[in-house]
Amino acid sequence: MTSDPEHGSVRPVVEAESISKTFGGVNALTDVTVRFLPGEVHCLAGENGSGKSTLIKIISGAEVPTAGSIRISGHAYPSLRPQQAIRLGVEVIYQDFSLLPNLDAAENIALPLLTLEGKRVASRKRAMKIAEEAIGRAGIRLDLSTPVGDLTVADRQLCAIARALAHNSTFLAMDEPTTALTWREVDSLFDAVGRLREQGVAIAFISHKLQEVFDVADRVTVLRNGRIVETGVPSQYTHESLSQGMTGRKSTSFPRSSAVWAGKPAALRVTGLGRSQLFEGISFTVGQGEVVGLSGLLGSGRTEVAEAIAGVHPADTGHISVLGEECDIRSVEGAVSAGIAYVPEDRLTQGLFLDQPIGDNLSVTILSKFSRAGRIRARALREASRTMSATLRIKTRSLAAPVRSLSGGNAQRVLIGKWLLREPAVLVLNGPTVGVDVGSKFDILSILNAESLRGLGILIISDDLPELVATCHRVLVMRGGRLVDELDSANLSEATILEAISA
Repeated sequence: MTSDPEHGSVRPVVEAESISKTFGGVNALTDVTVRFLPGEVHCLAGENGSGKSTLIKIISGAEVPTAGSIRISGHAYPSLRPQQAIRLGVEVIYQDFSLLPNLDAAENIALPLLTLEGKRVASRKRAMKIAEEAIGRAGIRLDLSTPVGDLTVADRQLCAIARALAHNSTFLAMDEPTTALTWREVDSLFDAVGRLREQGVAIAFISHKLQEVFDVADRVTVLRNGRIVETGVPSQYTHESLSQGMTGRKSTSFPRSSAVWAGKPAALRVTGLGRSQLFEGISFTVGQGEVVGLSGLLGSGRTEVAEAIAGVHPADTGHISVLGEECDIRSVEGAVSAGIAYVPEDRLTQGLFLDQPIGDNLSVTILSKFSRAGRIRARALREASRTMSATLRIKTRSLAAPVRSLSGGNAQRVLIGKWLLREPAVLVLNGPTVGVDVGSKFDILSILNAESLRGLGILIISDDLPELVATCHRVLVMRGGRLVDELDSANLSEATILEAISA
């Protein structure tokens, strides 16, 4: 480690000095100073829109600061270009992965390094060697010959992590790297982070998950509304005090609804559902006003069951009933007509029209309700969108702005809102709070709680144990394509769910 008399015994690898950034008159960052030391995991904590990702983009050269400078290994730069930042040892894993779906995993991992080396013709053998060394460094398992477009969301995240590690970086920023990972994969990632720490890499770790901050951080900097609120070590905080620093709220605890509409037909009844080589013999109910969790490890069949119910990939065998009426669900349209709405796992590619207005995304499911003789009643449609936006507290200056302009939490509210406008009998949500901050998570779960009180049957697919415990009346556990356990409210805890999942 190199001595730096101005900042203490250790010279920071990267320093952001008095950074400010303005977008169209809006202050995204104001006078932010933060230092990243070698061999230290420095967590940036804050809600969506707090400025965490903007700061990382400035450090990596993706954005130019309005004021301030970046200092790398003692040298100051008013701004950086992305290639320049990479050559200086700066690597970033972004939330959207930025992978090329037509190339396989090895090619995606090796491409940035081959580009830096000035290679015009890429050797397959060289690319595979780079990729194998990267996944070995990360301690992850990945089929390197599979096209990225065919990988699961979790494996695409692992590919992005390996790609960042392929370059011998001295500073690595991870922007929500565990978003699509199961707890076992998170453990593997944290092992890799530990190895990088031992190698002296400075790590900026952005996470919305409070427990991750306590598990992995050596230092924490809390941002709110583009300003640093406080910096300290994890032992100075509790979950409650860290959450309060991030949100400004005294409490984000979530009370589970106790209201279930007994004596009425089940909102959803699944009997003997099966799909060749993926799952079989799946039977359960979701009552009106009931929130049921469906959990299990990646590959357990939980997502495939959700997609079968929603008509994305229909089941081969079994029966599905909605409000006591049996439905032959062969397509998404059939499921929607039967009263089933589905919020998919990947909102960016499956759930939203990113470049279309927020208002249009909200109203897309109810166009037929507001059309007459082939003409759309635009004013009534806009009013419905405005009402839902206000109900869900979507933070935007205008519903005419594209969904792409929203934070992750607000984009997820749009996705949920478009289906609530449809007034379904059953809402199936796959990872409803993946990639959203603690404040937005509380708001989304509060919305689901309120909808359950109005009689909506809700099925949540998740491995977020605190979320399942806080939200669900029952949790079903899958393993190897079968339902293996059911935990009722009397036996519902993080420990019992974890035991059932990992048995």
